[in-house]
Amino acid sequence: MNMDKDKLLSLLKELGKVYEALDGQSLILGVCGGAGLILTGLIDRTTKDIDAIFPPVWPEKFSEAVQIVAKNYGLPSSWINLGAEQLTAMGLPDGFMERAEKVEFGSRLTFYFASRYDQIFFKVYASVDRGSYHVDDLLALYPTEDELLEAARWCFTHDTLPEFKKILVSMFEQLGYATVAKKI
Repeated sequence: MNMDKDKLLSLLKELGKVYEALDGQSLILGVCGGAGLILTGLIDRTTKDIDAIFPPVWPEKFSEAVQIVAKNYGLPSSWINLGAEQLTAMGLPDGFMERAEKVEFGSRLTFYFASRYDQIFFKVYASVDRGSYHVDDLLALYPTEDELLEAARWCFTHDTLPEFKKILVSMFEQLGYATVAKKI
């Protein structure tokens, strides 16, 4: 099921209610990817899931609430997932929490949606790794050359293989950012 902004907000509000009904503890989650882009108004599109980047392990009651909402709304069990959690394991961009958009869903769930600046970092990394719609998202954020250079530096702390650098340089050249590619 593809989810637009209204559907995402509705599901997260419901998730907050279910989690509260289960008496879950206060929980802070970080979100990036398409859902984050959509919910912060950076991009107008749909997504199939919500990519959480932290915490790396969810409390049992939160996992239960996610599954209850999935069942009640005909969603896949992975409608919220930790697919992007490796970003946290390897370190988020400095200042992530200060830039993130904080939204509460009920009294116990607080989401931090990645800022445009941080989404550029994540989308550069994902574009090199997987291409496709990640490149479209990156371009829709209209990154500056300085932002791309900072994103590249951050990416190199996550993937130190020479092949990654070659692909990143090539990608920047193909996207019209030859100046950035030369500075890497």
